[in-house]
Amino acid sequence: MNKRKTIIGILIITAISIAIMSIVDAIINPGYMYKSAIKIIMFLFIPLIYIFCDSNINLKDIFKVKSKKKLIISTILGLLVYLIILGAYLILKKYIDLDSIKNILAENLKVNKNNFILVALYISFINSLLEEFFFRGFIFLNLKKLIAIKSAYIISAFAFTVYHIGIMGSWFSPLIFLLAMVGLFAGGIIFNYLNESNSNIYSSWLVHMMANFAINTVGFIMFDII
Repeated sequence: MNKRKTIIGILIITAISIAIMSIVDAIINPGYMYKSAIKIIMFLFIPLIYIFCDSNINLKDIFKVKSKKKLIISTILGLLVYLIILGAYLILKKYIDLDSIKNILAENLKVNKNNFILVALYISFINSLLEEFFFRGFIFLNLKKLIAIKSAYIISAFAFTVYHIGIMGSWFSPLIFLLAMVGLFAGGIIFNYLNESNSNIYSSWLVHMMANFAINTVGFIMFDII
């Protein structure tokens, strides 16, 4: 398969996967368990099938560890991100309606106080790895070998941001939502940079995981668990 077909294949899978997940998140709302199953199919199984059919993509390149030192640096960066997100929550909490978010989670995703700990663990460890594989591994690390590096950065970060619109669109006021989207795009750029320098998805996964820890900490506060 030539490189042009690989680029088109990656872009088509990206667009279709995000479109389907946006419909699932914003319209169908099947509950978190079913949503997660669909997401695993769209973000893992379909890209894997394509990777195995395309000789221009090597799955091992996504998971190579070249520098343990850089992983340690990423862990420290992740801790800083955790503190920054919690700090941002404390500064902006009067503009965030946690009760409304709690009701949305209960009605749309069937997430409540009783199952939130299990959901939080899944989000932090598994969901974060799934997203890093798709947005940074499948999309960015492959596209950067095939197109201009700036374009690979933008496509991956933009896809990451658009994906979250269906999830978070009804959570916040327009201003907070806009800030969240800008933050997600910037986060996507940073994640790409970490993976570009390390040539794997582990660095961004560590930071992504810590960011999810912070968001889940807010969730624990929201559900009066802590």
